[in-house]
Amino acid sequence: MRIISGNLKGRKIAQPNSNNTRPLKDLTKESIFNIMEHSNLLKFSFEKSSILDLFSGVGSFGLECISRGAKKVVFFENYPETVKILKKNIYDLNCEKKTQIIEDDIFKNANYLIDLAAISNDVSGERFEKETFDINYKARVNNAKLAKKNGLQRYIFPSSCSNYGLIRDDQIADENFKTNPLTNYSKANSIAESEILPLSDKNFCVTVLRQGTVYGYSPKMRFDLVVNRMTYEAWKYRKLPLMKDGTQRRPTLHIEDAISAMKFMLTMDTNIINNQIYNVGGDNNNFTIKDLANEFQKYFDNSLKINWYGSKDTRSYFVSFEKIKKIGFNTKFTPYDGIKEIADNLEKGNIDLTPETITLDWYEKLEKLNKKNSDLAINNKMLKFN
Repeated sequence: MRIISGNLKGRKIAQPNSNNTRPLKDLTKESIFNIMEHSNLLKFSFEKSSILDLFSGVGSFGLECISRGAKKVVFFENYPETVKILKKNIYDLNCEKKTQIIEDDIFKNANYLIDLAAISNDVSGERFEKETFDINYKARVNNAKLAKKNGLQRYIFPSSCSNYGLIRDDQIADENFKTNPLTNYSKANSIAESEILPLSDKNFCVTVLRQGTVYGYSPKMRFDLVVNRMTYEAWKYRKLPLMKDGTQRRPTLHIEDAISAMKFMLTMDTNIINNQIYNVGGDNNNFTIKDLANEFQKYFDNSLKINWYGSKDTRSYFVSFEKIKKIGFNTKFTPYDGIKEIADNLEKGNIDLTPETITLDWYEKLEKLNKKNSDLAINNKMLKFN
């Protein structure tokens, strides 16, 4: 292994002999740094940056960052044999003043775990089926078991109301309603719920939050969420794309309310929320797609042209939020608030629609970049990149 760019370019990095650590290959590392330095969304500069290198191994990633101008890298690694090699690499490259090594276990001094890592949305789940079940289901179950084993007090699982699937128009799903997941994304969530909840006991509080479809402004924007994408199309083209036939029902949830719900659960009495599922949202966030369209027309002064597309969406559900309201949580935002803040930030140029803001497009772009690098590599090294 070697440093591939920067003022340490060409310097060798010692590798472990054990299979317990698998350092980043030069090709993979180059792919990652090409994405970080050339993404239209990240706008990232290594110069004078501070980097946290989790599960750092022998330091291949973090040392590459220093070579490219990072002012400091904190390495997080607790495997003793690997730490020895990491320290040697730092010493050999004369990087002691710019580095810190934390050797504690990742769960040490932690009390709670909110498990946010997941392959996002239905279309990505269908395209990347194995990864969706590996990450959204298996990894989360493993994380919950590790949290319990290491003495953490609470585990919060942000799941999805899409687990309910299709229900009749005269029904509203509460937390006892039988789930009917229709996609890989919702199936993985549903299976994970069924295996994580039984881990709860008097010392380990497990809470599942079934969230509505999230919307709202974020510096790391997603435009493949219904309210967010509709806002972009309305702002950019004065058109409103609606999936047929508009009667499909959705619970929505502002990103600020989603965060507030998680913080709320961290402070609640565990005797109340342990081994419990909560639908997260508010009654003013249950909308049919047609109703949502009316909110857009209201904001854009009835200037929008409706464009129908696709076939009828079979996913349709309203959910009850009475259970979470009874313990004191209420949402503050509505889709109209989300429309306004997204439109305002589009107007200011703070956000725009790019491949990075569409989850599936971004995943597929990463896949293509990795293949391109592989095709150009010789002996696992990049000689030329166009």
